[in-house]
Amino acid sequence: MLSVNIDHVATLRQARQAPVPDPVQAAALVELGGADGITVHLRGDRRHITERDVRLLRETVKTELTVEMAATEDMVKFAARTRPDQVTLVPELKTELTTTHGLEVTRHESGLAARSRRLKRAGIRLSVFVEPEARQVEAAARLGADVVELNTDRYCRNRTRRAELLAELAGAADRARELGLAVHVGHGLDYATVVPILEMGVADGFSIGFAIVARAVMVGLRDAVAEMKRIMEVYS
Repeated sequence: MLSVNIDHVATLRQARQAPVPDPVQAAALVELGGADGITVHLRGDRRHITERDVRLLRETVKTELTVEMAATEDMVKFAARTRPDQVTLVPELKTELTTTHGLEVTRHESGLAARSRRLKRAGIRLSVFVEPEARQVEAAARLGADVVELNTDRYCRNRTRRAELLAELAGAADRARELGLAVHVGHGLDYATVVPILEMGVADGFSIGFAIVARAVMVGLRDAVAEMKRIMEVYS
C-alpha cells in the first residue's frame, strides 16, 4: 500500500501565498497514478497544509486519507470532526524543517492515552510514528494503536550502516506483528531505498512524499513548458 504525502505541493503554494498548486487537485492526480492513499501533515503553524485542505480532501479523496498531527487538544478535536480514515500521531517542533524523530510514546504514554481513545471512538484508525524500537512499538500497542509507522530516516541517511538499520526495522516490524499491529514505514524513502524494504517484506504500507513530488517536478516540467509555448505560438 502506497500513501503519497502531498505536503510539498502545499509548501510550494504557501511560498507565494497563491491558490496554486492546489494539494486537493494534486491528490486527484496522485490517485489517478495508482496510489492507495493520500497523506497530509496538519502542523500547528499551518506552514503548508491547512484545515481547508483537509476538509476538501475528506470530501474528494476516493482511496484513504491519512492526517499526520501532533496529539494536541485542538488537533484531536479537528480530527474527530473531519474523520479522516487514519490519524498518525507524530512529534512536532516549531524549529524543524520536517519531522525526523519518532514519537516518544514511552515517555508520554499517560498523556496520549485519553486522546488516542477519543480518536478511536470517532471511528478513526490510529497510527503512531515511532522509532524502530521494541519498547516504542509495545507502548503504541498499549495505546490501542492499529498501526505503527516505523521511522526510516536513519536507514535512508546512513549508507554505511544500511544493512544493520534494515535489520533493525525488520525486528521492530516483527514485534509489531506479534502484537497484532499493521506495519507502515516512512520518512526519507525514495525510489532506491524503498527496494530493500520491499524485498524483505518489512512493511504493509509505505508513506512517501518528497521523493515523488521532486520526481514529478522533473518528469512533468517539459510538458508544462511545452504547453506554455503552444499557447504563445498561437498568438505569435
